[in-house]
Formats: sequence, structure tokens, C-alpha cells
Amino acid sequence: MYFNPIEIDLASTNAVEIHILSYIYHITYPLLRLTGASSDEPANVPTIEASDSTFSDGSDLHEGKYFNTKKDLKRKLSDIAMKGNFEFRTRKSNRSLWVIECIDPNCSWRLRASKIVPASTKFVIRKYVGVHSCSLLNRNDNHRQATYVVIGEQVSPQYVGIEKGPGPKGVQTFVRMELGAQISYYKAWRGRKHAHTLIRGSPEQSFHVLPSYFHMLEKLNPGTVTRIEVDGESKFKYLFLVFGVAIRGFHYMRKVVGIDGTFLKGQYRGVLLVATAQDGNGQCYPLAWGIFDSENEGAWTWFLTQLKEIIGDTDELALISDRP
Repeated sequence: MYFNPIEIDLASTNAVEIHILSYIYHITYPLLRLTGASSDEPANVPTIEASDSTFSDGSDLHEGKYFNTKKDLKRKLSDIAMKGNFEFRTRKSNRSLWVIECIDPNCSWRLRASKIVPASTKFVIRKYVGVHSCSLLNRNDNHRQATYVVIGEQVSPQYVGIEKGPGPKGVQTFVRMELGAQISYYKAWRGRKHAHTLIRGSPEQSFHVLPSYFHMLEKLNPGTVTRIEVDGESKFKYLFLVFGVAIRGFHYMRKVVGIDGTFLKGQYRGVLLVATAQDGNGQCYPLAWGIFDSENEGAWTWFLTQLKEIIGDTDELALISDRP
């Protein structure tokens, strides 16, 4: 007694169904034999060859389609590959040419794109075969096109206007559900970090625009005082900021100033110092802020010197701090 396979009409079955049926058959038939459902393989069992069928990648690409940059083209292809559950590899790539093909060397899917003209950044698809002839068995959940850059671009909208957003595990779930790929925790963490950079900029960019930011603060907020201290290599050391409205309001506060600091958890660490006064109702009144590369005597001395120039030093003034 043996298992009688279902007869399949290949003429009325589409390519994806053929791949799925082939996969199910080749996985389940050995199990049936092990359980005794079949003693001998029948001679008339049809074998479905994956290479006998084809399927489209489901994209809207075509020869002659333009992209503003090569980066835009690569991003589009990575998205198509992940959603279509196939992988591709690069055969040739330079500043003016990009040639890719399916990871299966026997597959017909391929694309060739190049610059419109040498001086332009625009790329155009010169040749495109959007039909696959490879097997579904070649699919891999650990998708090579699922790079942290692509993941960051895909997940970045979830961080717009949100303080925290999804964590690495949330990114893993998003990629699995939306892109059909499995990624490691580390790659999800890098993708999340890249998404933050796309939305908020990098720490290096933030340090670079500090002088411009302080200039606009002083211009739009009369009386505002800002200071930036750098070392001999023009690297950031100290920062001091007090708004003009805080300076004017301090004259109506109690003459008590509390100073405290906390460690920053960003890429470059550092320390945040805050000086606060107290109003007539006993409420905290933010006065001045300082950021330093590290908490040391030099940083505290510099901060107190800047603060003294703003609020002065009288016998009535009391400073409170937990620093000895």
C-alpha cells in the first residue's frame, strides 16, 4: 500500500501554486515513507520541477524607468526583493553602472541600469527581466537585502514626533510582518539607530550646528547668553546657555540657587549641569544649563564663572550643591 498523490493539472495551475505544491510534496513524501504510508515509491508519481515554471517579482519596474540617484534605485530594488522574498547579487557596480541578477545562477531575473549621461546623477533602467525561473526552495528568511540601512529607512516613520518609538524587538517584529525577513537583534538595533539618525540627525551633525543654533537663540530671544568652549583641536569641551527671560526674571526670585548635574547617555556621554532658583511659592525656576565633556573641577569652575557673570555675587546669594 502506498500514498496516492493528487493529480495536478499543470496547465491550469499558476507558477506560485506549482512552487508551493512542489515544496509540500518534497517535504512530506519522505515523512510518509518513514511512517509506513508507502513501502515503495510508485513509478507514476509526477515530479514537479521548479525550473519549469516562472513568476514575476510583482514590481512596477520597466526598461526606461528613471531614478534620481543610484541610491534611490538600490533602495527600490531592496524593497522589491524583500517583499517578493527573493535575493539578488551584484555582478558589476561603479559610479555610472549597476548590474544585478538573482542569487540563483540559473534564474532569468536580472537588471542593468546606468547613468543617463556621465555628468548626471540620474539612473535609467537599460535592461530588465522581471520574471524569475528559480525555485521557491531557494528562499532564505535571513535576507541579504535586509541591511540595517534599508531597515532604518523602512521603520523611520514610526519615530516621527515620538520620543522613544519601537525598540529593537519591535523592529524585528516589523521586519518579519511587513518585509517577510528574519533579522538579528543586533541588526534591528542598528536599523533603529539609523532611523533615529534619519529623523533627528547624528550626534556629529548636532555638534556641528551648535554655533548656528546659539546664534539664532540670541537673535530671537533678546538678552540670551550662550557660550561654547573648545580645546586646541577645536573639539567640544563646554557649553553654557541662559535665556534672556530667565535673567530678567531672576531679579524677582529668592536669592537661592541650586546646582546639580547628571550624566548623559548619548554616544559621546558627557555631563549636564543645571542651575535653578526658587520663586515666592517655593517652585523651581530654571536658570542656566551647561554641558561638559566630563564632570571635573575645571568644568565646574568654568560653569560657575559664567553663571557669576550673569547673576552677580552678593552676600544675600546662597548656592546649594551636593559637590564637596
